[in-house]
Amino acid sequence: MTAAAAIPTRVIRRLGRWLSMRHALWAELVLVLGLYGLYEVGRSMVAGGRPVAVRHARDIVSLERTLHWFVEGNVQHTAAYIPGLVGTLGAAYLTFHLALTGAVLLWMHSRQPAAYPFVRTTLLFASVLSLAGFLAYPTAPPRLAGIGIADTVSNGHVDLNKGLVSSLYNPYAAVPSMHIGYALIVGSSLLLYARRPLVRVVGALYPPFVLLVVVATGNHFFFDAATGAFVALVAAAAAAPLTRRATPTRISRLPSQSQPLHASEQLAA
Repeated sequence: MTAAAAIPTRVIRRLGRWLSMRHALWAELVLVLGLYGLYEVGRSMVAGGRPVAVRHARDIVSLERTLHWFVEGNVQHTAAYIPGLVGTLGAAYLTFHLALTGAVLLWMHSRQPAAYPFVRTTLLFASVLSLAGFLAYPTAPPRLAGIGIADTVSNGHVDLNKGLVSSLYNPYAAVPSMHIGYALIVGSSLLLYARRPLVRVVGALYPPFVLLVVVATGNHFFFDAATGAFVALVAAAAAAPLTRRATPTRISRLPSQSQPLHASEQLAA
């Protein structure tokens, strides 16, 4: 192996070692926020424009009809019959995706240090993998596909299609649905690592709740959700061997009884 070829290998190994460890909170924040910023930049690069995205959305409708599971319109109409549900789901769509994901990461960094590297790395890998889908298959959400599904989130205070909110994301980066991908990772983390039964129940219910949110608000097809779940599973499979050897923190462990004490420690003893 030449010196030039060895450089990328060393970089990858160092990155792998870094990701396999839990670091100080400030370092974790720099990593997660920095990579999430790059992720959003990548989402904004989705090309093809509205015609291509709408065509892909209608291809998804055709596929779902063939499979007899094109029921997004029925879900939205049913939700509209329950007073207050549509507004609640809209608020959840705008807030839970990032707020709850960030809160769970902070909780795991503090309370579950051994498991934290796996969950953080899974989220990062899922975000990177999703960019391939956004770039390769730009897709309009149901609310913009002209198929009779309404935008229930936009109202007098929030508009997903213009202004500040629309400038923060690309509506045609819909496949895979990372609302579902993140929800599956967050929900599984609560289910596996929380000690209180109630929190575990919340973890189990969170992914299906987010599925209801994204479908009933007209922001994703069930196909999008399935691809988001697939991306989360692939990311977890990739992160597992990398973080399996992880130490809980970068703080040195105490010596075992079989290890001799350092001279200064013998003196203190």
